[in-house]
Amino acid sequence: MTNNVGTIDRTLRAALGLVLLYLALFSGLALFGAPLFKYGAVIIGIIMLLTATMKFCPVYTLLGIKTCRTR
Repeated sequence: MTNNVGTIDRTLRAALGLVLLYLALFSGLALFGAPLFKYGAVIIGIIMLLTATMKFCPVYTLLGIKTCRTR
């Protein structure tokens, strides 16, 4: 696996992942009371955090996108 997620992209993914997890688990909003939205947000939040941590996004590979600098 070669890195294809850059620093800004990683930061945004991590922030979005944390926000989704917070909203789904701790916010108490009515929208996230429905299981579809709650567990959907948890799954997407975890995926966002994993891709930020690993610096690799499989979807970017399929689409040929690379947001990191090449050295």
